[in-house]
Amino acid sequence: MSIEWIIKIISENWPMLLRGAGLTLLISLIGTIFGAAIGLLAGVIRTIPAPERGAKKILLKLINFILSIYIEFFRGTPMIVQAMVIFYGSALAFGIDMNVFVAAIFIVSINTGAYMAEIVRGGIVSIEKGQFEAAQAIGMNHLQTMWNVVLPQVIRNILPATGNQFVINIKDTSVLNVISVTELFFVTKSISGNNFRYFESFFVACMLYFVMTFIVTRILLYIEKKLDGSESYTVIGNTTTTELNQ
Repeated sequence: MSIEWIIKIISENWPMLLRGAGLTLLISLIGTIFGAAIGLLAGVIRTIPAPERGAKKILLKLINFILSIYIEFFRGTPMIVQAMVIFYGSALAFGIDMNVFVAAIFIVSINTGAYMAEIVRGGIVSIEKGQFEAAQAIGMNHLQTMWNVVLPQVIRNILPATGNQFVINIKDTSVLNVISVTELFFVTKSISGNNFRYFESFFVACMLYFVMTFIVTRILLYIEKKLDGSESYTVIGNTTTTELNQ
């Protein structure tokens, strides 16, 4: 490894590298947000209690069947294959000429949504049944129970998993180079093709990926600590009258 070449690659190509890293972060962030929204909706639908009979029961079973196929397919196939099928397949089968940036966000979003759907479902199932029963006892329906009681707890509980998915997406966007998305890997491949210094070029890219994931991880840990609140607090209910008077 040549330190001189690493310095030269950075000094000559830093604008391209920064643009590639910026696009990687942008696609990952938007894809994670949209994917979390898809997963949240799918997770809530998959936990709706099935009616005993009637058209609603059939409709709910059909929706759950479609969601199950979606989740199993996108969790069971690599994102690089999904990118090829969606981007090139949509053009061949339906004549849809997708913008590469839009295609990238769509691919990352639906891939993330499949994973987030199971994460959300697991978070909902982990909530004590007594809370559902208490909500129903005061007249709440399923959606009201979800919105007011369950989801605030679930969102907090799945925040680490959501952050982890964001970090995974930062790394996995590298596969989008197959549809010519000019993210960090694509830019690095172009740079190494010009100077034929593959090791040094991809070492720089490796460091950039590490810096991005490290910073994002630390930001998410800080947010989690803020949501947890202070570790030092006094439970007023356990405070005696004498302590209050003092």
